[in-house]
Amino acid sequence: MEEEFYRIKRLPPYVFAVVNELKSQARARGEDIIDFGMGNPDHPTPKHIVDRLNEAAQEGRNHRYSMSKGIHGLRKAVCGYYKRRFDVELDPDREAIVTIGSKEGLSHMALAITNPGATTVLAPNPTYPIHVYAFVIAGADILHVPLLRAEDFFDALKHAVEHTWPRPQILMINFPANPTAMVVDLDFYVKVVAFAKEHDLIVLSDVAYAELCFDGYIAPSILQVPGAKDVAVEFYSMSKTYNMPGWRVGFAVGNARLINALTRLKSYLDYGLFQPIQIAAAVGLNGPQECVDEIRELYRSRRDLLVDGLARAGWEVDRPKATMFVWARIPEEYRKMGSLEFSKLLLQEAKVAVAPGVGFGKHGDEFVRIALIENEHRTRQALRGVRRFFSAGSDVAA
Repeated sequence: MEEEFYRIKRLPPYVFAVVNELKSQARARGEDIIDFGMGNPDHPTPKHIVDRLNEAAQEGRNHRYSMSKGIHGLRKAVCGYYKRRFDVELDPDREAIVTIGSKEGLSHMALAITNPGATTVLAPNPTYPIHVYAFVIAGADILHVPLLRAEDFFDALKHAVEHTWPRPQILMINFPANPTAMVVDLDFYVKVVAFAKEHDLIVLSDVAYAELCFDGYIAPSILQVPGAKDVAVEFYSMSKTYNMPGWRVGFAVGNARLINALTRLKSYLDYGLFQPIQIAAAVGLNGPQECVDEIRELYRSRRDLLVDGLARAGWEVDRPKATMFVWARIPEEYRKMGSLEFSKLLLQEAKVAVAPGVGFGKHGDEFVRIALIENEHRTRQALRGVRRFFSAGSDVAA
C-alpha cells in the first residue's frame, strides 16, 4: 500500500489549491477576500424550475431509481432545445443522454472510448482541466495544442497530427472557451469536421457557455455542420445557463455510436439523477426563457464593470464576447513572475482572489482568469483594492 496508485500518480499537484489555501488562511485571520476564483454562479435557480422540483419531490413514485441515460421527457426536452436553438434534429433515444453535469459525462466518455496506452488525444492548451485530465485518468496520452488565437489553431493541429505516430484518435474542443473566453463562428466548425474526417478523429465539443454570449455574438454548435454527427458529440451543462451548478444536470448529444458507448458504461456505474431534478430540468428547457436573458444581462453588466474598472486602474484586458470569465493578461511589470506568484501577490496586496492561468496549462501562464461571480458592490470594492495595489507598486515586481 506504500506505492502511489497508478491513476493518482498521473495527476499533477492541483495549482488552484495553493491559492485556495492562502485564501483560507487570510480569511481565518479576519481578512475580507473578494473571490473571483471559481466559476460558481451566485444567483439562485429561476423560481419556476425550483417550484417544479418541489412539486415533483412530493410524489413518491419519483423517489425510485431513475434511468442512467435520463428520463425520456428530459431527453426529449434536450432535443427540442437543439432544434429551436441550432435547428439540429436529434433522436432522443439514440443521440442524447442525460449526464450528472457535463464534467461527469465527459469523464465517463473518456473512459468509454480510451484504449489505455494506445489512445492519443489532441487537447487545447490552455483549457479547463477536465478536458485533459478526464483522458489522463482514463489512460490516454495527451498532445497539447497551443490555443491562444483561434486563427492559429489549425496550423497547430495539422503539425501535431503530422508529427505524431501513432496518429491521434480524439480531438477535444471547447467554445466559447473556458478559461480564455475565445469564440468561433460556424466556419470554424466546418473546418473541424473536415479535419476530423480527413484524419479519422472523434471530436468531443464542450459548449457549456453557449448561452452566455454578448454584443450580438451567437455561439454555434458543431452539430450544425452537415455530417458532423458522423464524428462528433457535444456536451452541454445547465449550470451556467440556468444558475443550476449544484443540481448537476448536463447532457451529451450527437454520434449515436459514441452516445451508446457512454450509455452502456453509465449503466454499470450509476442510476442517473434524482428524478425530480430531471423533471424540473425539462421545465427549464421547455419553459419561458426570459430567465436566461436576465442571467446573460447580469454577466454582461458585470463584465463591463470589471473591464472598465481594470482599465481605469491601468490594467487593460480584453472584453470577452462570451462566458462568465475575463481572461486577463498579467500587466507587463508583473508578467515574469508567472500567474501563480502574481495571483498570490494579488491576494496578499489587493485582497482579491483569481485563478492562475498556469492551472489551465503552461500556455496560460501569462494570464489569470477572473470569474464574474461577485455583485456590483463587491466588484467595485475589488477594483479599489487593485488600484491601491498598482498605485503602491511592489518590490516583488522588480
